[in-house]
Amino acid sequence: MTLADLTTIPGRRYPARRLTQNLVGGASPIQATHFSAGYITLDPDGGQTPWHNQEQEEVYFVLEGTVEVCLGDARQLLSQGQAVYIPPGVFHQITNVGTSSARFIYIYGPAGDVAHWRQELAGTLPKAGVDAPPLPAGAWPQCTDTHIL
Repeated sequence: MTLADLTTIPGRRYPARRLTQNLVGGASPIQATHFSAGYITLDPDGGQTPWHNQEQEEVYFVLEGTVEVCLGDARQLLSQGQAVYIPPGVFHQITNVGTSSARFIYIYGPAGDVAHWRQELAGTLPKAGVDAPPLPAGAWPQCTDTHIL
């Protein structure tokens, strides 16, 4: 039996102020062909998975906190117990709008690496409204800072 335990998976900190821990795929002991999954902790007041797109379809499921989800030209607040479906190829972003950490699970398929992780670490994420479509009106700005806190 192969298990993944969040208490033993160190995860990775990203410049946009989040911790990503792989549950299925990546550095996790659990590997699957058809999907990947992980646990994200967004720092208070703007921790984010910045504006990006990918080939895989994805679901975000909010476990704790209040987040702003931008998907294409739509913007919506989500809270504990709510999920959003992200179609392949559509630009999206999730931002913690609260004063305490927010937590969510992502699930995407098929399994594999997503480019935005490498792009964020390298400082080469496509910039909203410049190299990528603009964010919806009123959205938190995309974090493209390469300084890891």
